Amino acid sequence: MPNLRLIARLDIKGPDLIKSVQLEGVRKVGEPRQFARRYYEQGVDEIIYMDAVASLYNREILTEMVRRTAEEVFVPITVGGGMRSVEDAREMLRAGADKIAINSAATQDPRLIRQIAERFGSQCMVLQIDAKQVRSGHWEALRDGGRERTGLDVVGWARRGEELGAGEILLTSVDREGTRRGFDVALIQAVTAATGIPVIASGGMGTVGHLIAAAVDGGADAIAMAHVLHYQVMQLPEIRRVARERGLKVRRT
Repeated sequence: MPNLRLIARLDIKGPDLIKSVQLEGVRKVGEPRQFARRYYEQGVDEIIYMDAVASLYNREILTEMVRRTAEEVFVPITVGGGMRSVEDAREMLRAGADKIAINSAATQDPRLIRQIAERFGSQCMVLQIDAKQVRSGHWEALRDGGRERTGLDVVGWARRGEELGAGEILLTSVDREGTRRGFDVALIQAVTAATGIPVIASGGMGTVGHLIAAAVDGGADAIAMAHVLHYQVMQLPEIRRVARERGLKVRRT
């Protein structure tokens, strides 16, 4: 069984690192590259840069941020937010990204998943799903930073994304994001049971116990963390140590 990956998620607005609650109520946190460098030094397995308002800002800001981060942070970097074409993906990969996360554009034209997977490899193509619970055991995929409904059932959409060539799923619970109340384990379990590709759980971590539940009960292959890291509620070495003590297989640093 592969190691459970510990991932730092950095949501970006223009030049700033931000944090939200349920994708709303944005608060500035600091300069993204400083945080990325800190997490790298603490032994993070991967970094996610998510452009929260990509359509409102010059893409050059994020491209330069990725380029400079890749020069000093030597773990895989996933970049998402506003990616709408193979050309957008190529530009970000050239800047130093290792993977591209696609949400809105894929819900509008699923062929983009296959195009990116065929051009750059499935390992580069991450299907980003922002999931909102509509009733018990059912979730709808949202787009445009959680502002627009798609009508797509999350589990069916995840399965279709895998069929089209996605190599990984970044699964965010909109209901839990920023709340620190724990991951939506039922959501994670539903998607991991329906697909055969790695699933990154995102949205809701407040304790290491939440991480354990997402991995053990939900079957997540990776955990994306934001608030607990940005506000230094806990440090990565501590998270890694407790996870190992609880029997999870994580990378030794």
